[in-house]
Amino acid sequence: MKNKINDNKKLIIIIVSMIFFLLILKDVYYYEVTSYDNWAYDVFVDNFRSNNMTLIMKSITFLGSGIFIVFSLFLMFLLIKDKFESFLALLNVIIVFLFNSLLKFIIQRPRPSGFNLINESNYSFPSGHSMISTAFYGFLIYIVYKKIKNKRIKYLLISLLFLLIILICISRIYLGVHYLSDTLAGFFISLAYLMIFISLIPKIKRRYLNEKEKNKS
Repeated sequence: MKNKINDNKKLIIIIVSMIFFLLILKDVYYYEVTSYDNWAYDVFVDNFRSNNMTLIMKSITFLGSGIFIVFSLFLMFLLIKDKFESFLALLNVIIVFLFNSLLKFIIQRPRPSGFNLINESNYSFPSGHSMISTAFYGFLIYIVYKKIKNKRIKYLLISLLFLLIILICISRIYLGVHYLSDTLAGFFISLAYLMIFISLIPKIKRRYLNEKEKNKS
């Protein structure tokens, strides 16, 4: 019964996230820049920028970069005894990276220009930092939820990881390399993907264990 309730929750999250993603995609298709993109520009670029804030935002955006996430995966393989979870984290990041690259290639939305504080060369929609951070740190949230028994520590870590995802998304707007619609779309499509990935973990685990047994024999 509990598994069925959890599956229903995941399905609801997938459906709602896909609806939001498609609505944002529709806006991007019909409008070069949406009204909420302009709102985010006014808030985070016109009214929020300073030298100290730029340094903070560059540090935050680094936590969603490929270099940092690859380093984090390396640490997971070194420090976590359960290598299956490290393998899942790696597989998760590889899949979402390829998925993001495919979406960027299909949609081919140019990045914002004229107010960027860092340089990025590929397409804008959906945000790669948003997608990969949501998938990677979202998977860490899943591990924390499953493994940590102390409720205070559990929900503190979950809140901090979720806040980090949001801050990484905001940092991309602040630094002028993404529109709000890019980061929202990246968050929602990645959240839908992550729910599917988590649902497939039992099947992946069976295959992983079977391969492990074959290698031993």
